[in-house]
Amino acid sequence: MAAIKRFEDIEAWQRARQLTREIYRITSEGDCTRDYCLRDQLRRSAVSIMSNIAEGFERGGNREFVQFLAVAKGSCGELRSQLYIALDQGYIDEQQFNEMSSGAIDIARMVSGLIRYLKESGKRGSKSV
Repeated sequence: MAAIKRFEDIEAWQRARQLTREIYRITSEGDCTRDYCLRDQLRRSAVSIMSNIAEGFERGGNREFVQFLAVAKGSCGELRSQLYIALDQGYIDEQQFNEMSSGAIDIARMVSGLIRYLKESGKRGSKSV
């Protein structure tokens, strides 16, 4: 794996940013705008994915990075669960659900791969991504 100098270079972060942009778009239209609790929770979980990747990267070493990546991965699951609620309430259609849910699954897979790489590298301390 090539050295990554900035969190913005991490593909999972880039994809999380795209997904967050889409979540903000769909929660700014239709009936979802009036369901403040779900709207805010969808946004918070999407933001959590990209934020935890970034914060973990900026921490001191691989061990902390892995912890933050695990939180980001958990937020992918949280977002998918909330997308089911939005679908069931008719706030999003099946196509929107499938696209965003697939995006969250893909990001979770990327994050899992990064976690696996960091754990298997055996290096501690400074990040060696």
